[in-house]
Amino acid sequence: MGVGAAAITAIGLVMMFLLAQATNNRALYERNYALLFGINVVVAIFLLLVLVWVAFRLIQRLRLGKFGSRLLIKLAAIFALVGVVPGALIYVVSYNFMSRSIESWFDVKVEGALDAGLNLGRATLDSLTEDLSSKARAASVQLAEVPDTSAGLVLERIRDQLGASDAVLWTGSGQLVASAGTSRFQLNPERPTPLQFRQARTERGVAHIEGLDEASPPGLTPPPATVHALNIVQRTGFEFSTDPRFLQVTRPIPPALVANALAVQEANREYQERALARGGLRRMYIGTLTLCLFLAVFGAVLLAVLFGNQLARPLLVLADGVRQVAGGDLRPTTVLQTRDELGGLTRSFAVMTQQLADARGAVEKTMGELDAARGNLQTILDNLTSGVIVLDAAGTVLQTNPGATRVLRAPLAAFEGQRLVAVPGLTDFAQDVQQQFDDFQVEHLQHGLDHWQHAFELHPPGGGMAQDTINIVARGAQLPGSARLLVFDDISEIVSAQRAQAWGEVARRLAHEIKNPLTPIQLSAERLQMKLNGKVEPPEQAILNKSVKTIVDQVDAMKRLVNEFRDYARLPAAELKPVDLNAVVIDVLSLYETEAAAVPVHTELDARCPPIRGDAQQLRQVIHNLLQNAQDATETAQGGKGSGEVIVRTRLDDAGKRVRLTMQDSGHGFAENILKRAFEPYVTTKSKGTGLGLAVVKKIADEHGARVELSNRVIDGAVVGAQVSLSFALAADLPATPATPDEHSPTTVA
Repeated sequence: MGVGAAAITAIGLVMMFLLAQATNNRALYERNYALLFGINVVVAIFLLLVLVWVAFRLIQRLRLGKFGSRLLIKLAAIFALVGVVPGALIYVVSYNFMSRSIESWFDVKVEGALDAGLNLGRATLDSLTEDLSSKARAASVQLAEVPDTSAGLVLERIRDQLGASDAVLWTGSGQLVASAGTSRFQLNPERPTPLQFRQARTERGVAHIEGLDEASPPGLTPPPATVHALNIVQRTGFEFSTDPRFLQVTRPIPPALVANALAVQEANREYQERALARGGLRRMYIGTLTLCLFLAVFGAVLLAVLFGNQLARPLLVLADGVRQVAGGDLRPTTVLQTRDELGGLTRSFAVMTQQLADARGAVEKTMGELDAARGNLQTILDNLTSGVIVLDAAGTVLQTNPGATRVLRAPLAAFEGQRLVAVPGLTDFAQDVQQQFDDFQVEHLQHGLDHWQHAFELHPPGGGMAQDTINIVARGAQLPGSARLLVFDDISEIVSAQRAQAWGEVARRLAHEIKNPLTPIQLSAERLQMKLNGKVEPPEQAILNKSVKTIVDQVDAMKRLVNEFRDYARLPAAELKPVDLNAVVIDVLSLYETEAAAVPVHTELDARCPPIRGDAQQLRQVIHNLLQNAQDATETAQGGKGSGEVIVRTRLDDAGKRVRLTMQDSGHGFAENILKRAFEPYVTTKSKGTGLGLAVVKKIADEHGARVELSNRVIDGAVVGAQVSLSFALAADLPATPATPDEHSPTTVA
């Protein structure tokens, strides 16, 4: 809009300048016509380029299908039509009027009047010239007998008689004889030309006018014009030898007559010039008029486009706002600060958009809170040790948490959207759960129960050891709609603890019941051997000795078994004190430092390890049991070749909060089913073992609040041994309550 207004203002100024110059000073207008015409052409080209650019933009908007393009083109066409049609009509009328006006300037009557005035002026001047010439001829008679010395007085009288300004007497050779008037004060008065002297001698006199050939600039006083008469002075008698004399008389012409004569002469000259150049003048004015028409048309079209854009702008703003809202963009829209209805409509639309944005912001805030709550709930579910499964009425898995995968040992997340019965290994469990939910529906209708609870045993597919059985307790409830919630926990550790407690009670009673008769049996056998020794035949003596030895050996084995039962069942409470773990390890390993050891033991002790909280005696028992198991496993795997080794390592963790004791062997490792139950009593891989070594280690670790980890050592996919790690708290830490088996005894499988 600013560019268009500036262009129209420039056009108006140029047109006003042209009009003013054409009206007030035609000569200046004619001199600067080429420059002004060029400026107008440049302005017209600029406006034409602007119009082309605007037309291109309109066509581009129309091709792109932008809203308001057709309306803008219609408004521009209407405004342009309103400006072009009257302009064209005015141009036609002005063209005809100007053509006829220029022709009327050169009418025959005007030309005749100018010729008559010019002839009148010439006749008047000729009359003045003839009058002065005749009077000067008559006055020259008075000088015929006057000598040169007395000629001045006669010349003064002649000047007064003729009303002349100068009277001069010349010789034939151009010598000044005498003068009267203004010329007598001049040292060198203007002398007639030789041609004038010859004409005066031949014609007895000659006259001419000076000062009418020089035209004065407009507004200035015209120069003085004079009439000069030159006559020969006739001498009396026949004096042929005497040099002739000439009388020159100068009389001024009235200034008014001179001015009128010059004006008529100038007007006639200019009229003749205009008459000769009237074709070019007509083309000049017609060209200026045509250029004005183009400027006016271009300006009208440009203003039409600009004003049309101004009218269509509110609609375009509304259309853009509607597209933004339709696309979900509720940012503040443009508001036109006008007082008309369209401006009010844009403001109302902006208010509506702001209200929608506020409403959406509130909804997004609520949705954000819901998402946060859902995320918190999901985080809680993901970190629950309990398994959670959401089912529909048909038993299809809708949602699970990682705890369910961990407890059931099945990739439940991969079966979401499928029935639980389709999960490998969970067919019976799924059917039992479905049956429980069906029974619960009946109980809920009859007794109003809100949940059901049941214990399940999940056996490994294809059979397996009883230790591989998973014991879980499940609880089911109805969710809003047809969804069902199933929550379950793995109580295998609890069952294992209960089993260990039961085995402890059994061991205690067996130790009490079996230990009492063992000593009498051994003593009776030895007494019998002593009494019969040498009293029987050699064959019978050999049988007796063998039988007694067998009884004594078996009684010793029974005593060792009873002692292990007693130690497991009646392990004393740990007395936790600051203990140097490295010193305890060195103390125990001193018992194994023999050159003939089948399996060497290597240590990697961290000197940074601070004292831990522990019972030194029980820690020795732990290290002893672990070393014995490691050496037995290594020796069995190496077949007595002695190529294996046992590594005992201590290390302070990176956080500096706990000390880790690690025992590594070079045996066959543990089978998968043994790894899961390795710390239960009577679970062993040795043919002569009781299965109480690791159980005692686990029990002592629980008393110390230590974490126990058992895993296989795997290198390049092959098992190269087993590893047992215990993590102890530092002595500087506060005393902690002894951990329960399910809290501090995770079993890690490498």
